[in-house]
Amino acid sequence: MTARLDRRFSSRNIQQIGTGAVQQLKKLIPSAIALAVFLGIWQLLCSSPDSFLPGPLQVFTDTWDPLIIDPFFDNGGTDKGLGLQIFASLQRVAIGYSLSALIGIGLGILIGTTPIMYQALDPLFQVLRTIPPLAWLPIALALFRQANPSAIFVIFITAIWPILINTAVGVQQIPQDYNNVAKVLRLSRQDYFFKILLPAAVPYIFTGLRIAVGLAWLAIVAAEMLTGGVGIGFFIWDAYNSSALSEIIVALVYVGVVGLLLDRLVALVADRVVPEERK
Repeated sequence: MTARLDRRFSSRNIQQIGTGAVQQLKKLIPSAIALAVFLGIWQLLCSSPDSFLPGPLQVFTDTWDPLIIDPFFDNGGTDKGLGLQIFASLQRVAIGYSLSALIGIGLGILIGTTPIMYQALDPLFQVLRTIPPLAWLPIALALFRQANPSAIFVIFITAIWPILINTAVGVQQIPQDYNNVAKVLRLSRQDYFFKILLPAAVPYIFTGLRIAVGLAWLAIVAAEMLTGGVGIGFFIWDAYNSSALSEIIVALVYVGVVGLLLDRLVALVADRVVPEERK
């Protein structure tokens, strides 16, 4: 009897897995068709001998060895594969983004709970957040005198504003009923923070984090073009100086895929952390 039930459950699980796989494949079909159409149009537009840009077939041929089949080669210096270039950029992004998250969330909570401070600082924040990332680079180079910390600073100063502002707004949007309940129950500051303030502000915090990770990835690519060294931004600029357009296109594909994965990673964490009723 038990063996028969186990077989039923196993066959049912296999059927459910198969149904889910078919549904996922059906979702991918429109994207695959769109990609094929895009590549076809690109190939047609660049098939002329007078074309300034290479077609997808030429890009694939030019970069297959070693950029595609061996993205982690290391010939010393800055002559490294795209995998290592991306990894170097991600290290800078991780440091700058983590600092912006820690400081942005902390300041956002402080400012959101202090109306006078919010009124005083909000105009300043609105001005600073509109400054383009590369405009901060000369200040960073003058301050740190080195390329690596300067690039990290550019990431930090670019990513902090959406985190800080969204956190402050989230704290301000806490329903008054929640505050009234906290007063009635005489919650301590610690209990109020973990049971009222933080759960209410979490959706806003993750909105800021998701925006910030995209801005951080954009900023590092731009900053590395000017600071040099190992990194995907420098790789793109160096390829441009060498007129290696195929390498630039492949690098842009890498940049886009990594940016998408970073966004999905933050969204995945948000789905696990943000309460279902607050999404």
